[in-house]
Amino acid sequence: MQISYSQPLSAGWNRMKKALFQPFDMNKWFRVGFTAWLAGLTECKGNSSGNNSSYSDWDEFFNFPQTAWNWLLDNPLWANLILVGLIILFIIISVVIWVSSRGKFMFLHNVAHDKAEISHPWHEFRKEGNSLFVFEFFWGWFAFAVFALLAAFCFITGKDLYFTHAPKAAVFAAVTQMVLLFIGYLVVFGYISLFIKDFVVPIMYKHRVGILKGWGKFLMLFGKRALPFIFYGLFIFVLGIGVGMAVLFFALITCCVGLLLLVIPYIGAVILLPISYTFRAFSIEFLAQFGDEYNVFPAEAIADETNEIDKE
Repeated sequence: MQISYSQPLSAGWNRMKKALFQPFDMNKWFRVGFTAWLAGLTECKGNSSGNNSSYSDWDEFFNFPQTAWNWLLDNPLWANLILVGLIILFIIISVVIWVSSRGKFMFLHNVAHDKAEISHPWHEFRKEGNSLFVFEFFWGWFAFAVFALLAAFCFITGKDLYFTHAPKAAVFAAVTQMVLLFIGYLVVFGYISLFIKDFVVPIMYKHRVGILKGWGKFLMLFGKRALPFIFYGLFIFVLGIGVGMAVLFFALITCCVGLLLLVIPYIGAVILLPISYTFRAFSIEFLAQFGDEYNVFPAEAIADETNEIDKE
């Protein structure tokens, strides 16, 4: 079986043009954009500007955890308020994950069937969405815990190197180790998150199964054809860089007005709908190459696509 990357991308692009521009329907844009926004609620877009503050005193930096702990002990009222705030934040994050899990099936349904439905897929794929939510809830907190452990390891290692006045060679080796650990973390967790969104969810949608059975079916396929999926991740990474550069260019030519619109919840999803639509269509077009068992498109849509290819 010859696996292509350009053909599914081209097919996804054509589906996007047909769905959003032939004809152009503003109401459809806002409805499909709403499901795309829900689907992407838990995804990191890399819009943070970073922390511009710096510590001139490394002693103060490495002693900050102890300083913060002492401050909490001296200010019990603020400590309780912070605890309540964390509990509220935990609840909000849980609700966002739940809504986004349902949204992924809503957006997939609209892309696969060229529709702009909200209520029907929200109720129709309730069981699959809830199953995905349970997995993503625990998976998300597990990923956060691993990240926190890595950050703590780096902090403790850096503190030991600083207070023991380690030689430059030891510092370089430690920094290299930290960088490699974080790169490994990003690669492993990034691939797993990508596989969930782009392949496991469509398999759940196709077979109306829960997350564990969806993972099982995907892993059986991955075990037989691992390389195409690994290269898919690299291909998506390169496409993401290109899209990021295009968005940056858009922000510059609009004197950052466009950037301000993009960061507005929901409005940004509507503006970027052609991109998210193309990526969603590309993923299921790519998956469909592995056989009918992985093809989520309705039969009539497959026939229309075949006719269009024959005409070309």
